Amino acid sequence: MGLVSRVLGYLSSDMAIDLGTAHTLVCVQGRGVVLNEPSVVAIERHTNKILAVGSEAKRMVGRTPGHILAIRPMKEGVIADFETAERMLRYFITKVHDRRAVIHLRPRIIIGVPSRITQVEKRAVRESAELAGAREVYLIEEAMAAAIGAGLPITEPSGNMVIDIGGGTTDIAVIALGGIVYSASVRVAGDQIDSAIINYVKRAHGLLIGEPMAERVKFDIGSAHALPERAQMVVKGRDLIAGVPRSIVLEDGEIRDVLQDAMAPIVAAIKVALENTPPELAGDIVDRGIVLTGGGALLRGMDAWLREETGLPIVPVDDPLTSVVLGVGKMLEELSLLQNIASLPANTA
Repeated sequence: MGLVSRVLGYLSSDMAIDLGTAHTLVCVQGRGVVLNEPSVVAIERHTNKILAVGSEAKRMVGRTPGHILAIRPMKEGVIADFETAERMLRYFITKVHDRRAVIHLRPRIIIGVPSRITQVEKRAVRESAELAGAREVYLIEEAMAAAIGAGLPITEPSGNMVIDIGGGTTDIAVIALGGIVYSASVRVAGDQIDSAIINYVKRAHGLLIGEPMAERVKFDIGSAHALPERAQMVVKGRDLIAGVPRSIVLEDGEIRDVLQDAMAPIVAAIKVALENTPPELAGDIVDRGIVLTGGGALLRGMDAWLREETGLPIVPVDDPLTSVVLGVGKMLEELSLLQNIASLPANTA
């Protein structure tokens, strides 16, 4: 490889990662979002060999024979299985940069993490990225990253409020002058909503369904606010009494009640955040509204429901799934801002 090629490769090697409970997104400097894969790893139980990662592994969830495990190493926004998370990160990094490039270039990596992550959890994220090939690791709160990705004027003295509903956590932050004035992380998000659907179908209909079916119910007929027209879908599972396969029909209304109950802690956390916001910044939020991002923003009627519950304007972003990783990616272009708002790299912490 020539000198010019090596220099260009180095300049474009730094990476921004949204290491999410449900999906991992990777943005490379100068190339934009280059990877969006489910955070799932399929492993052979006896040999510990990785059989699949990402989309291919997710298709195995709930369908694997006894000798194969489909693992989600992230739980509620943090690493639950350190070894598997490191192997997943390594796979995604080498998928974006070939193995030789990672070894020689050792990219700088910036990772979005939940607002209330502990020091132990931060260390686990950093060490996973370092073992996967990073030379420096920075951590930035997801709510701040989402605000940057949504194009909010975070460095101005005016107040901005962001709600990022992800797969494992909902992050809420009030931001002004490039800093977080108030933040909260609620461990209620997409996964907990899926669990609520599973428990409801089990309790109300005596039917056991898996995570993939619950997710389909959420996307197909789920809503946070009343729909213009009624919707229903056929759901298949195992009868808890007879033990045989059975199907039922679910209505959008009954699922909406389940979702609203499951998401009630999010509304409570938003109200606490508003109570803890300085009056001048609160006035800005009344004028500007609350920015809604994350995969949960895609649930139909979410903005209308939050508007009713809070009495404030709710502003969904255009592409809520990529707001965090795009915000983290912008930090690659503005290292001075990165130094101010992100945690120090692991080798200087």
